[in-house]
Amino acid sequence: MNFKNLDKDYAVSGQILPAQIPAIAAAGFKSIVCARPDNEDHGQPSFDEVAREAEKAGLQIVHVPVSGMVGQGAFMKFEQAMEQMPKPVLAYCRSGGRAASLYTMLKRA
Repeated sequence: MNFKNLDKDYAVSGQILPAQIPAIAAAGFKSIVCARPDNEDHGQPSFDEVAREAEKAGLQIVHVPVSGMVGQGAFMKFEQAMEQMPKPVLAYCRSGGRAASLYTMLKRA
């Protein structure tokens, strides 16, 4: 699994798989943000599948689905999650771009 650190408390990646959750926890992440809507691509794991494994591993996880541009509702949910979730956080979407955009918006707010 490849991820890119945007700072010490936030990293982004493309789609993660439920089987990768133990490695994510072992890498020191405490929380996960899923910025990908369910059913965006055929065969992608659902948020619920990833969340089940994350919870088994003791990680907090939140779903902030973003299709295209980041809307105000998604940003507000992300902002609240970032205030409450333990760090560091791994955020993902298809490529990591939307997960990075959410964080960029937060830093500019």
